[in-house]
Amino acid sequence: MRFADAIADLDARQPSRMVPDLDRIRALVDLLDHPEHTYPNVHVTGTNGKTTTARLIGRILCAHGLAAGVYTSPHLHSVTERLALCDEDITEEEFADTYAHLEPYLREVDAKAIDGERVTYFEALTALAFLWFADKPVDAGVFEVGMGGEWDATNVIDAKVAVFCSIDLDHPELGSTVEEVAEEKAGIIERGATVVVQDPDEEALPVIEARAADVGARILLLDRDFRIDRRPAVGGQQVDVAGVHGDYEELVLSLHGAHQALNAGTAILAAESFLGTALTEDALREALAGATSPGRLEVVDRHPLVVLDGAHNPDAARALAEALAEAFVWRRLHLVIGVLETKDVAGILAPLAAGVARAYAAPNANPKSLSPEAMAEACRAAGIEEVETHPSVADALAAARAEAEEDDLILVTGSLYTVADARPAPPRST
Repeated sequence: MRFADAIADLDARQPSRMVPDLDRIRALVDLLDHPEHTYPNVHVTGTNGKTTTARLIGRILCAHGLAAGVYTSPHLHSVTERLALCDEDITEEEFADTYAHLEPYLREVDAKAIDGERVTYFEALTALAFLWFADKPVDAGVFEVGMGGEWDATNVIDAKVAVFCSIDLDHPELGSTVEEVAEEKAGIIERGATVVVQDPDEEALPVIEARAADVGARILLLDRDFRIDRRPAVGGQQVDVAGVHGDYEELVLSLHGAHQALNAGTAILAAESFLGTALTEDALREALAGATSPGRLEVVDRHPLVVLDGAHNPDAARALAEALAEAFVWRRLHLVIGVLETKDVAGILAPLAAGVARAYAAPNANPKSLSPEAMAEACRAAGIEEVETHPSVADALAAARAEAEEDDLILVTGSLYTVADARPAPPRST
């Protein structure tokens, strides 16, 4: 099977709606003889910070000599970005070979579907991750929840560590309150697991604690069981973490923003919990110093400075605004913005609008992207006086570059789809 053929079959499985059950993925792993049970796992959920935290956990475990497979979503340029072994993405050839192995099982589950629902895109991709990790083989799997938790396809794993990044409102289908969202996400907690909670929110925490009590899981809370302190530094920040098994001081993290320090500290606690011991200082320093987070406060050019960030909800936008002010200096701020129509556009703009000299509204490649006219109207409602509309993110970014001076900053944000449209694609794997 060619990579293009695998992608064509996978893309044809894009669901017209979310399917809140695990019937198809359970049928798949039964047929495959449960590859997801051949290695221990860490499960990562939350509203913001999941991808960075999952990648950091993987880097820390790999630096300690484990072959850690990391499964994240979504991708920016290629689906191969979603599966990695110690920072090495699956190659297109490996992807195609694994999909060829998986395909007959997909067909069998499709044929037996009582409700007519075929195996979805995310379910197929998750099963492929299970297979690839088992084939490598990995010593640990780190799985980011696609959306939610209890009904997410990743929730057929038995995770010894469950990680909760910050929980807020984002996807309407998960609930209209933080408590409802937390209830869905708490479904990942397995019996006897260790649960790491980075944001003990007063609405979310009681729900997480109730689920943990039901299954006999142990909870580790920020500022009760572990502490994180940080100081901005050139090229990133210094972080101190007081963990359960050890204390780690003056760690250099090559990522900007208090939220990234929180993600790093959470990853350290998750790795400690997985290993059951203190981390090796040299290995930990190596893992954090070389960390990257594509599309999250990512600098892709200078003079003028161009920063990409996929903030797509108000909480992420607030963290972005704070990190920008701390990490960078500029004369005028140019905002290239594209947001999906299902998102809280006003809430995303609110923390960013005050400092914007000019906005460039554009649709991203997602069919659900807000029209440039509606985006421009939202920008004006947020108090941005100078707003242009453009037919694409690429056109908007080109216009911003033409307008910006050397000491200005161009921020591209509103969605990871917007970031992907603006970000140079890496060379294709072979």
